[in-house]
Amino acid sequence: MHVQGTVVDKVNGYVYFSFTDKLIKMDLSGKLIGSVTGFLGHLGDLDVSDDGKIYGSLEYKNDAIGKGIKKELGGQSANEDGFYIAIFDPARIVRPNMDAEKDDLLKTVYVKEAVKDYMATVNVGDKEIQHRFACSGIDGVAFAPAIGKPKDSKKYLYVAYGVYGDKDRTDNDNNIIMKYDVSAWDKYAQKLSQGNLHHSGPKKPLEKYFVQTGSTRYGIQNLAYDSYTGNLFAAVYHGEKPQYPNYDLFVIDRSKKPVKTRIPLYGDTKKVKTLSLFEAGPQDAKSGTRGWHFDWGSTGLFPLGDGLFYISHNEKTKDGQQQTTLRKYRWVGDNENSFVLVK
Repeated sequence: MHVQGTVVDKVNGYVYFSFTDKLIKMDLSGKLIGSVTGFLGHLGDLDVSDDGKIYGSLEYKNDAIGKGIKKELGGQSANEDGFYIAIFDPARIVRPNMDAEKDDLLKTVYVKEAVKDYMATVNVGDKEIQHRFACSGIDGVAFAPAIGKPKDSKKYLYVAYGVYGDKDRTDNDNNIIMKYDVSAWDKYAQKLSQGNLHHSGPKKPLEKYFVQTGSTRYGIQNLAYDSYTGNLFAAVYHGEKPQYPNYDLFVIDRSKKPVKTRIPLYGDTKKVKTLSLFEAGPQDAKSGTRGWHFDWGSTGLFPLGDGLFYISHNEKTKDGQQQTTLRKYRWVGDNENSFVLVK
């Protein structure tokens, strides 16, 4: 199935790709080193921690997406919804087609906060709707210093919600990002058992942030921290609400501290912590939202440093094979361009 994310381990010289139901490991010359198969859920965005572990979002759910994945793969997982951070030990990925459950190469941590919002129902007037904040799960992941802190401060794991893009609801006009300290996650991490999903994970995130991007389809697909600019880059499938510019790429200004504000929600207002979009690039006159229209990035976006990025150009061949080519871009961030291709 199609590529969801990519990460480059510059220290050890490997590149990893998530192709929804499998993880691919290659060296930087393009040689296949190994792969992890057997996922019956949705393996999404990836990042690498300072200790060299590969982190990825992993979803099991019974909505249209989840049922479509199960049908495509011809397998069955537990008949419940569960969201996890998968933590791979890349040193153990040494050959193609290693098994996600049988081979001892990954652990998972349950993301309770996202599951609670996904399972919740809320009232809008006299109508009951599913999924608080339009939560559809989790996808984008990135390690970055604390918001508003220096670039050399401690890094945390940021996990972005998937967000349903329905045009007839208003609780999906923000993207949501959670912050976790993973330094003590060994006490939660358990082996993957897709027939018996575990619930071992932190009770709640350290922080839960809202970013007013306007509606998107399935939220932040790829989240990436760029140490060169100090900002978080968020690539999405653009939304379809006519009152928003429906950008494909947003940049979150990590240097600005979160701001407590009230947002309209379910006939009332709710006090939340909001993050600031970077003050560059096009700005929509009606909504005030800043971002860029850019065709790529939602299936893979990785900062290399010095303003350079690898960005996934995904495609499907005539015989149905999914593939991607990583192309090198330079960050520009002006009113005309977000990135320019490096020739």
